[in-house]
Amino acid sequence: MSIRADIWAAAGDFAVQAEFDAPAGSCTAIVGPNGAGKTTLIHVLAGLIPVQKGVVVLAGQVVDDPARGIHVPPDRRPIALHSQHNLLFPHLSVVDNVAFGPRCAGLASRPARQQAEEWLHKVGLADLADLRPAELSGGQAQRVALARAAACRPDVLLLDESLASLDAETRIDVRHLLADIEATRVLITHDPVETRVLADQLLVMEQGQIVQAGTPGAVAADPRTPWTAGLLDVNLLTGRATGTRVALDCGLALTSATPMSGPVLVTFSPAAVTLSTVQPHTSARNTWEAEVSRIQPESDRVRVLLGAPAPCQAWVTPQAVGELDLRAGSRCWAALKATELTVRDA
Repeated sequence: MSIRADIWAAAGDFAVQAEFDAPAGSCTAIVGPNGAGKTTLIHVLAGLIPVQKGVVVLAGQVVDDPARGIHVPPDRRPIALHSQHNLLFPHLSVVDNVAFGPRCAGLASRPARQQAEEWLHKVGLADLADLRPAELSGGQAQRVALARAAACRPDVLLLDESLASLDAETRIDVRHLLADIEATRVLITHDPVETRVLADQLLVMEQGQIVQAGTPGAVAADPRTPWTAGLLDVNLLTGRATGTRVALDCGLALTSATPMSGPVLVTFSPAAVTLSTVQPHTSARNTWEAEVSRIQPESDRVRVLLGAPAPCQAWVTPQAVGELDLRAGSRCWAALKATELTVRDA
């Protein structure tokens, strides 16, 4: 393993407890709501926040073990950290900013500059090598900072929302670049596309703890918290099953195709929910009347958020919104086939 962490650490009144491993060359994406502890965990790995209990091993080196009095400072760890605050040196040119890391690692001036120029070419900024950071846009500065981090050739690359300020086209290019970097990568993101494209492992954090871990596909197939389901565009409801009948905690009863017993999690795709203005008479086993709480256009589809009795979301076409006269506060009927429900033990 390139990363092994089993830690308890505190930053002020907030504590993080986490345990995970990451194979060499893999990418681990950390997701979770604001304040979940994602950045705190990254800063623990970087050595910016000391570990109170546990151990951190990076690329075979024990960098934190308070029981043995070990705490390796950040500049002696086999890492590079790139945050959404690019922190470029304002007095240095772009190429000298990128060459700074390799120079600190002991590389001579000329090869360090050559290495910097190679990375500037990879991030598409070779023609800006002689500019100062003040002359760059926010997205360009982010790419320079990423090139500086990667040029160090770290064993572990820590990325704190590194793509957040990039435009859509540049973000695609940088995703490809990150996928080709040989370092073990740990990436904080709020973008579900990045989790699918880049991540070998997904860690979901809430309230300072890892509440779910696995491959992106495994987590998407079985989200365990409402926040995770929302990130992955899946509806999640809780209830109690008796055979194929599920009495939801929200008061609605649904029929599934899978007999179960006891507390369950029910998931289904927003695309599986059909909406109409009158009570439907179809083969769908589940129908209910709901109030529209919000209409949210998204590219070629519209997300319709439904309120009581079963808070969930449906995807419809822009044409359907007009035909059904859907708007916040209006009422409609929802239909959902039993075979579209996935029911698992809670």
